[in-house]
Amino acid sequence: MWKRRTPLALALAGATLATSLVVVPATPAAAQPGAITWSDEFNGAAGTAPDGSKWKHDIGGSGWGNNEMQYYTNSTSNAAHDGNGNLVITARRENPAGYNCHYGSCQYTSARLLTADRFTQAYGRFEARIKVPRGQGIWPAFWMLGNDIGSNPWPNSGEIDIMENIGREPGTVYGSLHGPGYSAGSALTTGYTLPGGQAFADAFHTFTVDWAPDSVTWYVDGIQYARKTPADTRGNRWVFDHPFFMLLNVAVGGYWPGYPDGSTQFPQQMLVDYVRVNAWNSGGNRIIGYGNKCIDVPGGDPVDGAHLQLWDCNGTAAQAWTFPGDGTVRAFGKCMDVAWGSTANGANIQLVGCSGNPAQQFVLTAAGDLVNPQANKCVDVRDWNTANGAKLHLWECTGGANQKWRRG
Repeated sequence: MWKRRTPLALALAGATLATSLVVVPATPAAAQPGAITWSDEFNGAAGTAPDGSKWKHDIGGSGWGNNEMQYYTNSTSNAAHDGNGNLVITARRENPAGYNCHYGSCQYTSARLLTADRFTQAYGRFEARIKVPRGQGIWPAFWMLGNDIGSNPWPNSGEIDIMENIGREPGTVYGSLHGPGYSAGSALTTGYTLPGGQAFADAFHTFTVDWAPDSVTWYVDGIQYARKTPADTRGNRWVFDHPFFMLLNVAVGGYWPGYPDGSTQFPQQMLVDYVRVNAWNSGGNRIIGYGNKCIDVPGGDPVDGAHLQLWDCNGTAAQAWTFPGDGTVRAFGKCMDVAWGSTANGANIQLVGCSGNPAQQFVLTAAGDLVNPQANKCVDVRDWNTANGAKLHLWECTGGANQKWRRG
């Protein structure tokens, strides 16, 4: 199917990963997720298969672009509930049905579950509580792929790795972005290492990403350890602007983790307590957008016709917006407005007295577009400018990061 790493890339990956390793935890971030939009608590009876309305199986032993050794099955021997509130993905040294792999008769079986065709979402919080397996050559992962991968081949469709662990590094997990020009060994990758020589396989840990139009932020047990923005793509295209689906799998072998040896014990199990997804526009009085800055009333002055701007979020009344439920967006008791009632590209977004005019109707969509329905156009940051004071105007909706907003 799609490639996640290549032999040439792994030579580069060693240096990339080593220099990006984070050993000392960062300060916890004050994230504000929205309502849960999807979840699986894995409360099925012991031995039952994963919920088919939420997950499907990838099947086969092609190597999956990484020279992996396992054959992925849809058997409950490899993926099943344990009756204690967990999904268990089990990698086994076996070939119970004469499976053929890319290298000959398969030596291992495992499972790879995905929500493709069941659930996709752009932006939000994606989180799982997982106890990973252990051992040389064992490669568990919780990750996401762009839902257009069938028509827009990897890496152009994008990949967000929420958690990857390789058995030879038991105390470290990695979070990565893969896209055009930053795939495989050039991926935007950061590692997090537990303090005191602990191993991730010893206990459950929570792995999270907060995905906004202009950033992806990683956490382990609520501790932020990495954040990537379009500025980190080295001038390459930011492709995290459309729905993705989730995957859970345990691979055996591959270019990056290496291969099982005499020290590797089987079976190996990854236990997943839950997977939860939250909406990304989390509520609150701020409207946060491009450059992680807020929609602001210039000078905190509620005079009619004030041209709205982008500014560092500061918690002042100039950035306190309400959505009273009548389609208006308000600050200082006045309404966000398209100047002159225009529907043309470039019309100023301003603050004026509320009048019931269609120019004062706005909808913040699930995709993060702040749309004036009369014009069917979006609130846009002029000239893709992230500087304080950048002006807002109306523009046809493009899906660009300078048109993406969330409440927080």
